[in-house]
Amino acid sequence: MTTGRKTTTVFLTILCGLGLTILGLTEQWPTWAWPILAALLLAAPATAFKVAALRRGSVPVAFEEHLTAAPIERMEHHVSRVALPSRWADYDFLLSATVRWYADEGSGHGCLLNPAGLAVDAVLERAREITEQREPGRVSLVRHELSGALSSPLPDSTGQLRAMAEDVRLTLHEHDQERLDSLAGVRKDQAVWEHQRKYEQSKRKYLGEDVLKDTGSAVVWWLAKNDEQVERTVEDLGMLARLTSAANDTDVPERLRDLIPQPREEQDGEAPPDRLSALPDRAPTAADHLADALNALGLEDGDTQRRLLAKQIADAIRDQDQHETADDLVHRFDPPAAFTPDDGESTAGTDGATPPTPGV
Repeated sequence: MTTGRKTTTVFLTILCGLGLTILGLTEQWPTWAWPILAALLLAAPATAFKVAALRRGSVPVAFEEHLTAAPIERMEHHVSRVALPSRWADYDFLLSATVRWYADEGSGHGCLLNPAGLAVDAVLERAREITEQREPGRVSLVRHELSGALSSPLPDSTGQLRAMAEDVRLTLHEHDQERLDSLAGVRKDQAVWEHQRKYEQSKRKYLGEDVLKDTGSAVVWWLAKNDEQVERTVEDLGMLARLTSAANDTDVPERLRDLIPQPREEQDGEAPPDRLSALPDRAPTAADHLADALNALGLEDGDTQRRLLAKQIADAIRDQDQHETADDLVHRFDPPAAFTPDDGESTAGTDGATPPTPGV
């Protein structure tokens, strides 16, 4: 920069000398004026250089040091898949990031022997305070939280440097992610099965304690189901009486026995040989009453609705601790392989499928 200024000054001096020479020749200056002009031309550059040096010497020293101060040196170090604890035991987060740091000039410490180690330790400590309070199932959300928390350069525990992290990535071990997905699926299946079981229990309770509590309740329920068709309900009184008796494991009341329709063979006095041999031996059971009621409803053998209704009635009877009668109904109307009693409750679902087993 000084060389450029000198060149400019010399060039201007030459131009001024040429101009004054032309002016002196034109105006015919006296002979004694030419030595004075030459002395002025030689003294002008030296005077200009001295003035420039004085001006440079007047600049404050602090300002010059500020202009020439070296920029802050920042260093970086990459860490990959560092295990950090989560809120769940044995489920670790894996952190990968680029750690950056610079020395804290106001700390008063000397040269650092291992600044990368201090910076990485400071960043990992800040990350661990966050991850140990978070569940592993929210790994993507925790990653964004760490990106924000580690983006500010903060001093380390010794106060010798400031560290931060960029390009933060957070993952889980592949096997841990598979286990979490499996646990989530089991919890969802268990919740569905619990709702189905409670629905079935509620339906059995409704049938056993409300609808089939006695013949009167069954008649009112049947009347509502048939859109208040009184004549049809009157015709089905016998069927409802036998159905209620079967559900409660009791005999049909004497006052309602006349309403029970008799088989055509008995009306004609010609019962089949097997019925004639069976009548003297035992009285009709709850299963017999239920079979007649289902036949009166038009639900023949092999009908799916016949089997389902019989199973629901058996479950309602089982809730009233009539297990023997309920087993009799199940073995007669439902294949034994589809029903396994366990502590008074059915372990099969509403469609006969085995419910999912909770847990992993």
